[in-house]
Amino acid sequence: MIAIPELSQEWRTGLSIAWSGYMAVLSIWIVMQKRAPVSTMSWILSLALLPFVGFLVYYFLGPQRLRKQRLKRLRSRASVLAPADLAMLRDARESAPPALRQMAALGTATCGLPVSSATGIELLSGGARTFDAIFDAIREARDHVHLEYYIFEPDRIGTALRDLLIERAGQGVTVRVLLDALGSKRIGRKFMAPMHAAGITVALFHETRIGRRLRPVTNYRTHRKIVVCDGRVGFTGGVNITDEEDSRTCTDAYHDVHLRIEGSAVRWLQTTFLEDWTYATGEDPRQMDTTLDQLLPILPPHEAAGDIPVQIVTSGPDSPLEAIHRMHLAAIQSSERRAWLTTPYFVPGEPALMALTSAALRGVDVRLLVPRRSDSLIVSAAARSYYDELIAAGVKVWEYKARMLHSKTLVVDDHCAMIGTANFDNRSFRLNFEVMAVIYGTSLAKPLEAQFETDLRSASPVRSNRRQFFLRRLGDAMARLFSPLL
Repeated sequence: MIAIPELSQEWRTGLSIAWSGYMAVLSIWIVMQKRAPVSTMSWILSLALLPFVGFLVYYFLGPQRLRKQRLKRLRSRASVLAPADLAMLRDARESAPPALRQMAALGTATCGLPVSSATGIELLSGGARTFDAIFDAIREARDHVHLEYYIFEPDRIGTALRDLLIERAGQGVTVRVLLDALGSKRIGRKFMAPMHAAGITVALFHETRIGRRLRPVTNYRTHRKIVVCDGRVGFTGGVNITDEEDSRTCTDAYHDVHLRIEGSAVRWLQTTFLEDWTYATGEDPRQMDTTLDQLLPILPPHEAAGDIPVQIVTSGPDSPLEAIHRMHLAAIQSSERRAWLTTPYFVPGEPALMALTSAALRGVDVRLLVPRRSDSLIVSAAARSYYDELIAAGVKVWEYKARMLHSKTLVVDDHCAMIGTANFDNRSFRLNFEVMAVIYGTSLAKPLEAQFETDLRSASPVRSNRRQFFLRRLGDAMARLFSPLL
C-alpha cells in the first residue's frame, strides 16, 4: 500500500483559505447574475463540490448575459406589409373570448410579434411526411429558400436535402442555411463544400470554440427549426434533419409532429430567420446594417388575409420575458374544459407546475404525455419526480412507450393550439432560442386533439399506486435537485 503523506498544518490552512476565497468569488459572480434563487443556489452548491475546476465549468457552461438586438427596421417593414391582416383581426377581435385577446396581447408584448393570419395550415405527423412536404415546397420555390436548424446530420436525409438545395441553387434560387454549431457539429467542410461551390451560404450559430468570442456561448443554442420558401410557405415544429426522425430509414424513429403554414403569417417566420441570420453572420453593427439592407427586399409584398389567426412567438436568452413560457402558462390558466400537453422533456418550474395542478384542481381535463424513456436518463428521472403531485391534483399522466416521443404541442379547449420547438423545461424556456406557432380557433386544435388521442393508444397511464423501488425513487428525487440546471 502506498503511503499518502499527511499535509502540514500550514498547507491545510492555506488550502482552506484558498477554497474559501474561491467560493466567495464564485458565489458573488453567480449571485450578481440575478437569476432565480433556486437556480442560483443550485449552481453554488454544485460548484462547491468542484474546487477550482468549478470556475472553468461555470465560465464555459454557466449562464451569461446575451445581447441580440431586434431589428426594428425589419419588423416595421414586415408590419407595414400586413394591412389586410390588421383589418381582419380587428373584426375577429370583437368576437374573440377575452382570454384569447389577452394571450395575443401577451405574445406581442413579450416578443414583439403581432397576430397575423394564414390561408392554410397542415399538421404533419412523422418525419417522413414532414420531409416530403418540405422537399416539395423547396422544389416549388422560385426566389429563395431559408433553413434554420438545431440538428442537421450528414446522413441519408441530410445528404438528400443538401443535394436538393444544390440543385435549386443551380436553377437560380437563393439558398441560405443557418445551423447551430453544437447541434450540427457533425457537419464538416467536406459535406458543405458542394454547397459552397453551388453558391449556397451556410452560417453557424454560436460557434463553441474560443476565437470569435473569448468566452464561448456553449449553452445558448438556436433550437429553432424553420424553413421558409419565397416568404409564403413556412414550416416549424419538432422535426430535425436526421435519419432518427425518418421511419423509412430508422425503424425506431422518433415520433414527432411539424406544421406547414401558408400565407402572411410566414412573414414572421421569415423575420425570425432574418434576425438570427443577421446576428450570426456579423456582430459589427455596420456589417449588420449592410446585411439587413440586402435582405429587406425579400419580404413578400401585401397579401390577402387568411381566415386562420396565427401568432408566431419567439423566445431566447436575449430577453428575460420568457415569451413562450408565459404563453404556455396563460393558455393553461385560460383553459375551461381541457389542456393536453405533449413534451419529450418535462422539467417544470414552480409556476408551470402550479398552472397544471391548479387547472386540474378546478376541474379541467389536464393530460400530460411524455416518453417512457427519453434520450436523457437524468431528464427522465427528474420528470418522474413530479408525477405524484401531478396525479394527486388530478392531472392524467401518460407515458408513450412505442419509441422516443419528440412532439412539443399544447391544445387548450377548442380555441387554442400550440406547436413549436420548445420543450417544457427550463432549458427551452430560458436558455435556448425557440419558436412556436399559436393557432387561435379550431383549425389546429381539432387535428391536434385527434393526434393526441391517437398517441394515447401507444401509451400507458401512470397510476398513483404504481410499484416504485426505493433506489429508483431516490434517483428520481436526486435528479430533481438538478432541475434548474437541466
